[in-house]
Amino acid sequence: MIWYAIEMIIATLGLAIITVVTRSFFMISDKELPMPEWLRRGLKYAPLAALGAVIVPELFMTNGKFIHTLLDARLPALAGAVIYYYTKRGILGTILVGMIIYLPLHIGLGW
Repeated sequence: MIWYAIEMIIATLGLAIITVVTRSFFMISDKELPMPEWLRRGLKYAPLAALGAVIVPELFMTNGKFIHTLLDARLPALAGAVIYYYTKRGILGTILVGMIIYLPLHIGLGW
């Protein structure tokens, strides 16, 4: 049992060190690192691409398979959130509208 605790401590310390080094790597140098313009333009879209890669499978898949019915609470919530976003352009309102549509359908109707 003691080896398990030692392994957990070593793993936690190792992960903490790796996290600190990788996140502070760009702050170590006093001067700005040269970066090609194409890379700079591409990095502007990285957060959106990462968000899409996380959210899109959650919207259209369940247990690793595509949803097979239109009676899924995520679809009307997605439609409402998209309509709200394109009319108002507000992120918080988009999230709220999506959840206001999703929760009654999912919890109340069991979709």
